[in-house]
Amino acid sequence: MRPVSVAATQMACTWDRDANVARAEALIRRAAASGANVILIQELFETPYFCKDHAPRHFDLAHPLEGHPAVEHFRALARELSVVLPVSVFERANRAFFNSLAMVDADGAVVGTYRKSHIPEGPGYHEKFYFSPGDTGFRVFDTRFGRIGAAICWDQWFPESARAMALAGAEILLYPTAIGSEPQDPSLDSSAHWQRTMQGHAAANVMPLVASNRIGTEQGEKYTMTFYGSSFIASHTGEKVAEADRETEAVITATFDLDEVRRYRESWGVFRDRRPELYRPLLSLDGRG
Repeated sequence: MRPVSVAATQMACTWDRDANVARAEALIRRAAASGANVILIQELFETPYFCKDHAPRHFDLAHPLEGHPAVEHFRALARELSVVLPVSVFERANRAFFNSLAMVDADGAVVGTYRKSHIPEGPGYHEKFYFSPGDTGFRVFDTRFGRIGAAICWDQWFPESARAMALAGAEILLYPTAIGSEPQDPSLDSSAHWQRTMQGHAAANVMPLVASNRIGTEQGEKYTMTFYGSSFIASHTGEKVAEADRETEAVITATFDLDEVRRYRESWGVFRDRRPELYRPLLSLDGRG
């Protein structure tokens, strides 16, 4: 047996960066007290979702990963609590900027980083103004509590991302997120679609999945957006086994036996029966291979 408890958190964010970090720490402590070993915080939790606007001043929010204040803070917390903490940050790398994740192991060591691969551009989600497409490729991290694949928000809509991490040996998939209302169409509520997409990744790759989203209404210069929470944990068959509501600060947890999941995955045969030679259309934008 190899039981691992995972947790997702969700919270609202203000422009008080220290208060946001403190709130995230309090949620992490709650999750650890409940027995969680791997605790997922939402995307870009240090501030409101600044990508609502094209505002050059927001580049000042970025820091190099080496010595990044949020990463250093949560390295110490991970070491204290003996938990794995994926930390989502705005990274400055010389003249480049990335939406990045530092994977902090249970001893406080950063075992690697991932830079968001798919960068959205749409009303209220102007990420292409701030972030270059990630250059790390999809990453799987060896941690005290298993091999973890982690990608970020818009990456979660692409089945290729989940499959790439699964093929690289991931045992759990994690997605920190910032998603909510669509300013161009207030009637559009993507929350169920968002969940079902990732439930499909869990089921197709036969491994647990954790998604952490933010809550609250945030006012930008042009758009007001309400983030719909609904953070959830799916089992290796895609079933939701824990779910937060749309408005409440929350910690949710679930426990999986990774050995039992591995045996189920191997017996199901979805990786044995793959036909990579037939998937050449995936290598081009127009499907011609």
